[in-house]
Amino acid sequence: MIKPRLMLAALLAAAAPVAAQDMLIIAHRGASAERPEHTLAAYELAIDQGADYIEPDLVATKDLVLVSRHENELSGTTDVASREEFEDRRRDKTIDGQKVAGWFAEDFTLAELRTLRAKERIPSLRPANARFDGLYQVPTLTDIVKLVRAKEAATGRRIGLYPELKHPEFLLQDSGIDMVDLLLRDFGQLGITAADPVFVQSFEVGPLQRLKQRSDFKLVQLVAPLGGPADEPAMNYAEMVTPTGLAEVAKYADAVGAHIALVLTPDGSPTALVADAKAAGLDVHAWTVRPENDFLPAMLRSGDDPKGRGCGDVKLAQMLAAAGVAGVFSDGQIKLRRCP
Repeated sequence: MIKPRLMLAALLAAAAPVAAQDMLIIAHRGASAERPEHTLAAYELAIDQGADYIEPDLVATKDLVLVSRHENELSGTTDVASREEFEDRRRDKTIDGQKVAGWFAEDFTLAELRTLRAKERIPSLRPANARFDGLYQVPTLTDIVKLVRAKEAATGRRIGLYPELKHPEFLLQDSGIDMVDLLLRDFGQLGITAADPVFVQSFEVGPLQRLKQRSDFKLVQLVAPLGGPADEPAMNYAEMVTPTGLAEVAKYADAVGAHIALVLTPDGSPTALVADAKAAGLDVHAWTVRPENDFLPAMLRSGDDPKGRGCGDVKLAQMLAAAGVAGVFSDGQIKLRRCP
């Protein structure tokens, strides 16, 4: 049996440097390892670090404005829990089968959200990011597009958008908010077309199928090792990544956004997913490469500190490139870094 470290060495030897690969670098929530996620500061830093795409997760306000938060529940990434004027907005909701307590974007107007300030979601692992707590507002999709266009004008290069529709089935059933309608409305008003570098992603199936019917934007079906689409209780992701399942996904999507565990085995060798997806006409984008030891496989960690950082994220990205993925979601700078 080949030992994992020997397998890792062989894979890394076969992988060219990340910067030389024709592999998209998708800034996961912006440069979220270095700034509080889903803030204009995080997106701008990611662009400055060379990311090909920035990834805003989209939720909706009560007055139907698309804003960027990882979840529609706000207390994990804003100071809403400390704001006495909003104490009466605290709710219990069941989202995709899970009971969640907190404050939810769809219960706030944009003007109310503008009074909140972003904070670091995981300060125990990213204490340096907590220095920026309280500085940044929750951005709208329009804010993000304006930033991208300004950076394009300044740098002379195209910068892609890779939005994710968060909990669209829940928002439709709970609040009557149609995320597909809102996204197409905003894209139309902002002059964004399918000719622009745009991918739209979702863990659900129905919104992507509707987008396929109503637009020509490139679409990405997200898949995870466990569970299934919230809007299709009879389906599970394990079946969706079989050759038969991928052929069905290819009827409406251009790529699958797959958890790294679906792309690489524990010893770092490729699974069958990339080959099976390519056979179905789909690219694979892998999520998520993060720099901290806590998120890396043991063989790629630097020391014992959970928040410690070395070159493990760059090496993991190289392994994914060797496995044939077309893009990788990353929390940190892997586009321009050089590691031994």
